[in-house]
Amino acid sequence: MKQKIAITALSSVSALGHNPETIWNNYINNSSFIGLQKIGNQQIAVAQLPSETKKEIEKLRQSEAKYKNLDPSVLFAVYTSREAVKKAGWSQNDVFGINIGSSRGATELFEKYHQEFIETGMSSTLASPTTTLGNISSWVAHDLKSKGPEISHSITCSTALHAFLNGVVWLKAGMAEKFLVGGSEAPLTPFTIAQMQALKIYSQSAECRSFDLEKTKNTMILGEGASMICLETGENENALAYVEGIGYATDILEHSISISTEAQCFQDSMKMAMGDIKPEEIDAVVMHAPGTVKGDLSEYKAIQRVFGSHMPMLTTNKWKIGHTFGASGMLSVELALLMLQHNTFIRIPFASKQKTDRPVKKVMVNAVGFGGNAVSVLIGK
Repeated sequence: MKQKIAITALSSVSALGHNPETIWNNYINNSSFIGLQKIGNQQIAVAQLPSETKKEIEKLRQSEAKYKNLDPSVLFAVYTSREAVKKAGWSQNDVFGINIGSSRGATELFEKYHQEFIETGMSSTLASPTTTLGNISSWVAHDLKSKGPEISHSITCSTALHAFLNGVVWLKAGMAEKFLVGGSEAPLTPFTIAQMQALKIYSQSAECRSFDLEKTKNTMILGEGASMICLETGENENALAYVEGIGYATDILEHSISISTEAQCFQDSMKMAMGDIKPEEIDAVVMHAPGTVKGDLSEYKAIQRVFGSHMPMLTTNKWKIGHTFGASGMLSVELALLMLQHNTFIRIPFASKQKTDRPVKKVMVNAVGFGGNAVSVLIGK
């Protein structure tokens, strides 16, 4: 990319916590943060926010009356957006765009309001305005008093990286100088989990074996979380990293929920993101790797096709924090940024055979969702 675009701040909430030091310490230990929890009428494996992070979100909910009726997905987004903008040093006088997405949106409130309708035949006054997908970006824009464009979207599990793409394109087009982008998801609700179980992709144990290419059963587990980054044009002394490439592609559907056996969409998106950068220059890939048999293997085959004999180090965070749907891509960007910052590769317990001793200077991040909507972003120091 000719025009420099800097990542100047990041904030997140996930099963790893909300404090950057705590998050990094939780990455470098060998523990998963998935556990059993009662959701509806069943005990099931999920990755929840830790109690300290939940307290921070509850403080936000109780801070003003207008926040009390918002879905957790909105509160996660407002909290992380405040923190990201604060870290970037943006003020209320700055004009910046906002693009925040979610795969499922206000799942908790939607299920609550629908149950009320089934029981009473009546709908709550707030049912519609608090459950639209645009509700997330709108509330963040309202909270930050932003003056720039405000965009919402849902592109299933690649939603956050599509927000990343969109922000970069606005900046490259000269239509903005700053953009807040990310994703938020609070999917730990009975109906959402039942949908994943119906697809027969949910783990039957409390373990997500993401990027275990020898597994014979699907092991996807849901997690909740949000992650936002601040993008700015030009050189920046506060830059955490720079965007070196972006790519996107859509698979021709062979099945309504899966990508092709060699993930042609990922092959195309990774090649686009690389541009003129040689495969051997890329040190690591943070894979989408949801923990499903076909999903993990097809992405791995795509990486083999693109990189050939110059295979990068491969990692993923879903075995630790579960699959956070529309937020997952930006939480993967967080992992990439932390590895760049600490020049340390985060290993996966199910991929011990690969060599992981090279410096971390350029990292590719992948995301894809139902419908084969793939995105790859390349960031470097």
